[in-house]
Amino acid sequence: MTKILYLHGFASSADSMKAKVIESFVKKNTSSTKILIPDLDNNIKNAYQQIEAIIKTESPSSIIGSSLGGFFGTYFAQKYDLLCVNINPAIPPIDMSEYLGENKNYSTGEKFVIDQGQLDWLDVMNKKIRKLKKHINFITLVQSGDEVLDYKLAIEYFSGSQMEVTFGGNHSFEDFDSHIHIIQNFLNMH
Repeated sequence: MTKILYLHGFASSADSMKAKVIESFVKKNTSSTKILIPDLDNNIKNAYQQIEAIIKTESPSSIIGSSLGGFFGTYFAQKYDLLCVNINPAIPPIDMSEYLGENKNYSTGEKFVIDQGQLDWLDVMNKKIRKLKKHINFITLVQSGDEVLDYKLAIEYFSGSQMEVTFGGNHSFEDFDSHIHIIQNFLNMH
């Protein structure tokens, strides 16, 4: 059984469009792949601990991460030598200082606070993954029309690993379902 951990982005949830597309694909097209899609805590440090616990109990062979989930995915893929698919990922050095204070989860409507302690936690993570160690473990899908993150920075950070660049699109990754076959092949989903 292949286990894949899907990590959604900042202020999102397991109900995100990409999570649902991947979940549906796995159910309809694979017989020996299990997809884990947790609702990550809005608190960055809590989300880190949540991901760490899932990896230790479930032992996934790979991670799919979107946006901030891609940053977490990169961190944990390097820490545990896992395969990782990133979709419009946040890359180090990530700076989320603009989110200090109260925020609202786009998906659930829940209000939450980002404090300096969480940003300090991100800084520690940034330092540990300043450079990609094992390029063969990564494939990155980016769209040049990403209005939140600069896709050129992701191309630079992940250079040497597999890359799929779509010109146009947006941060949500337009037409995501047409890229599932790339993920399927890379992760050997069957």
